[in-house]
Amino acid sequence: MSDGPLLNDVTRAFAEAHRNEDVRDLALKTKRTADLDLPAALDQIAGWQIARNKLPQWAACADIVYPAHISMEQCSSQFTAQYKAEIARRLLRSLPQSAGQTANDATMTDLTGGFGVDFSYLAREFGHATYVERQSHLCELAAHNMAALGLTQAQMVCGDGVEYLRAMEPAQLIYIDPARRDEHGARTYAIEDCTPDALALRDLLLAKARYVMIKLSPMLDWRKAVDDFAGTVAEVHIVSTGNECKELLLVLDGKAAGATSDAAAADTRAPHVYCVNDDQRLDYDAAAYTRGLRIGDAPLPHKLRYLYEPNASIMKAGCFDVVEARFGAVQIGPSSHLFVSDEPVDGFPGRGFAIETIGGMGKKELKRLLSGLDCANIAVRNFPLTAPQLRKKLKLADGGDAYLFGTTMQGGDHVLIRTAKNQQIIGG
Repeated sequence: MSDGPLLNDVTRAFAEAHRNEDVRDLALKTKRTADLDLPAALDQIAGWQIARNKLPQWAACADIVYPAHISMEQCSSQFTAQYKAEIARRLLRSLPQSAGQTANDATMTDLTGGFGVDFSYLAREFGHATYVERQSHLCELAAHNMAALGLTQAQMVCGDGVEYLRAMEPAQLIYIDPARRDEHGARTYAIEDCTPDALALRDLLLAKARYVMIKLSPMLDWRKAVDDFAGTVAEVHIVSTGNECKELLLVLDGKAAGATSDAAAADTRAPHVYCVNDDQRLDYDAAAYTRGLRIGDAPLPHKLRYLYEPNASIMKAGCFDVVEARFGAVQIGPSSHLFVSDEPVDGFPGRGFAIETIGGMGKKELKRLLSGLDCANIAVRNFPLTAPQLRKKLKLADGGDAYLFGTTMQGGDHVLIRTAKNQQIIGG
């Protein structure tokens, strides 16, 4: 790694002076000079413009140096990184303290350091934290940025994560974020197709750490991922922000793995599942709720006054039996994944609406249901038309205060539900 500055003073000053301007315009109109590294300056401007929304704490630090655009697009957000740190903090509290041991003795290793966002937040929970990354330019960036952020406990290692894993001393936590692209740059999702293959490394990872946190694609089926790790998964975290599912996190527990004597026993162990969407949180023991998607037959309320749409993490988890048990709302029909109640439900993990009217797809019913509307927000769940097809059929523009849901009721009737966003419903 280089001992000199990553950016010279002229380049840094240019990036600072022009950071609110359009990068493409700057690339065209800026006069080249010997001291100005324009490509690097443009990377800094584009990086800061992403960071001010995605990583506001980093953007507020004047000495941060940003990587090329693709690394900024792929890195974790501040919210998801802070959530990982929250997990680590709780896991550390659960560990028994040896005589004379303090929190400053706790150690963690990030085997896939990358730009270092996740590492920077995880490291704050530990007395000693090691970042491992095989790409030297990212190591150099991370070393500079961890110092800029004041993370004096951070040790930087430029090398192969798997080789480091084999030789490292045991730690309380190992974090790994396998690359989800193959050697041709094509996107991959299956655990075994990512680099490194966390499934193949499972036993070694658990031999080196009490807890292993693995970041996986949100596209994966979390139940299959749990099965693939054969009883070692203690926790599943489905993390969303802005109602968009961003990450699937698995926490493997080395103690649980060591207590498992055979495959049959391992297969019976069910994890604790955490569904997170910004400040909406729901967690449950997967062993206690097994009906999941196979619900939608509970008696509906006598009057359908409120409708609820679960957030993205609940939809991904498929824990609709948990929702019914915790909140008292009832799924409107099998596979519809919309819930109704006759009384407001506080704290529902999703959006809440007041039902104005419900009708079928007949001409007279539609005329009554759409009375006074020229625009609406339209969504469909378990419905024979897509949202664009339904919008075209109804001849409604997008937007406005009305929300229309096309769905299928118990008994198989296709209906439209006209609603309004209910600000009195917490979560709505």
